[in-house]
Amino acid sequence: MEITDNDAITIRSLIENQLAAFKKDDAQGAFAFASPGIQAQFGTPENFMQMVKISYPAVYRPRSVFFEKITTIQENITQPVLLLAPDGVPLRALYLMEKQPDNVWSINGCFLVSVEGKEI
Repeated sequence: MEITDNDAITIRSLIENQLAAFKKDDAQGAFAFASPGIQAQFGTPENFMQMVKISYPAVYRPRSVFFEKITTIQENITQPVLLLAPDGVPLRALYLMEKQPDNVWSINGCFLVSVEGKEI
């Protein structure tokens, strides 16, 4: 799948908006950026927010955020984002993006890997 500059800009702003929602503890807002599959998995915005708080502190409260070049990993459109975790550890978040039938992008998962590239 070819990613246009517009797609890349849209994806970046989607992730930025979700990070901003986490920062404000806006569970509803953050949940809205998740794909239908992720929404079905967690059921409610509150469940989703709780999981992010516990399992993804670097995503929930990053000290800094740096967007890298969008790429494809195992046929998934992936936006790598360098995050500085609350404890100061640098991590790379790999956001798996999914284009919905109505052409709207959503976040279909996020994996944290060490900056050396190992999954944590």
